[in-house]
Amino acid sequence: MYGPGAVPPRRESDGAVITLRVLFPALSVLTCGLLSCAPLFRIATLRRRPLDWALAVASLPVSITLFAIIGSLPEEDTRTDVALALLLLLALGSAVYFLVYDIRRLSSAPPLTAYAPRPPSGPSAYGHPQPQQPWPAAPPQAHTTMGTPGTPMPTPTPPPTPAPPPAPPQNQAQPPHRMDQVRAELDELSDYLRKQDGGQ
Repeated sequence: MYGPGAVPPRRESDGAVITLRVLFPALSVLTCGLLSCAPLFRIATLRRRPLDWALAVASLPVSITLFAIIGSLPEEDTRTDVALALLLLLALGSAVYFLVYDIRRLSSAPPLTAYAPRPPSGPSAYGHPQPQQPWPAAPPQAHTTMGTPGTPMPTPTPPPTPAPPPAPPQNQAQPPHRMDQVRAELDELSDYLRKQDGGQ
């Protein structure tokens, strides 16, 4: 009930965001579509939707099949050109899809200031109890009778802010009672020991 408030979600640093935005599209484009599944798998792990998983899993055999067509057919064949065009479209499509999703995801994330920590209620770090904020009372209801309109509700006044607790006393000279008691007991003990030494 009085535990810590909402835990803010962990946000990636700007350097990590930029690195991932460069790395995943580069994997897709620089490998000519062979690793076009990498950005799609990243989206699938973040979104956790079945459609994204299906796209990521399907892109791997499609890219391997297109590479096999390009490698097995002669260079003059038009099917090689079509397979290469499809492979490059797959690479560019997965890179663009990743960038669009990642930019939308981070722009729709709530700012970190929305999760400001709640001030503690109860003893503070200095050991002085903090005043509890009272719950505002419900505004009085306007009573209506049959045939007569009710009186307008008065605007509720905010509860008065409690005064801060008094500051702790600063270096007041108080006699240390315990020190005096220990000193008296040591004096008695030394007197007793002197008497013992004098008697022997």
